[in-house]
Amino acid sequence: MSGPTTVVGMVLSAMPIGDYDKRLVILTKERGKISAFAKGARKPNSAFLACSQPFSFGEFTLYEGRSSYNILSVEIANYFAELRDDIESVYYGLYFCEFTDYLTKENDDEKDILKLLYQSLRVIGKKTIDLTLIRAIFELKMIALNGEAPQVFHCVKCGGTAEAYSFSVGCGGLLCRSCHANDPGAVKLSTSTIYAMQYIISAEIEKLYTFTVTKAVLNELCYCVKRYRECYVEHEFKAIELIQTL
Repeated sequence: MSGPTTVVGMVLSAMPIGDYDKRLVILTKERGKISAFAKGARKPNSAFLACSQPFSFGEFTLYEGRSSYNILSVEIANYFAELRDDIESVYYGLYFCEFTDYLTKENDDEKDILKLLYQSLRVIGKKTIDLTLIRAIFELKMIALNGEAPQVFHCVKCGGTAEAYSFSVGCGGLLCRSCHANDPGAVKLSTSTIYAMQYIISAEIEKLYTFTVTKAVLNELCYCVKRYRECYVEHEFKAIELIQTL
């Protein structure tokens, strides 16, 4: 058993425990994903009442026990208030947190994923980019950071480069015209869509949300990312159901 420790992180989810407490899942810079108990967080006058909600980002001082953490104090740097004022933005934010929670593992180094989540919530709040584009960028980059990115820089079968490509979910990336027979159901993509996917996978996180695309490219990008996610991330997300009700 050790003494108090301070970590920087974001609350991904909060679950009621007993009559007054909450169990928080926090993605931290120092220790990856952890679970921590906020005692008394459900009491009206609790110091943990506001900070024990998803999207809360800041410093958490924790007491590390044998099998769990207990929160001693919190200094929140960002509540993402601008995101919380719009129900559609809230649903997307909850989805991003749920997606992050599913893909991350406890005590792994998840600094880049934490940075991606933070930047993604910021851009949702700014409302300068279409939410469907933000979602496609977030999902594809998350999958890439998880080590399962599709091959979008050359043909996944022969390694060749060409002007015309199709996207194959089953093969895991692009197929050139000669290799298209490996998946007759592969979807032909425009050059602009391929460039967008290449940029998302290779760009620094701070520069991800610096472009827009045409409606046609957005449709192709969303279709490919959705199909790929459904194949390689086999999980039903509750927040997607909320988004679909909008």
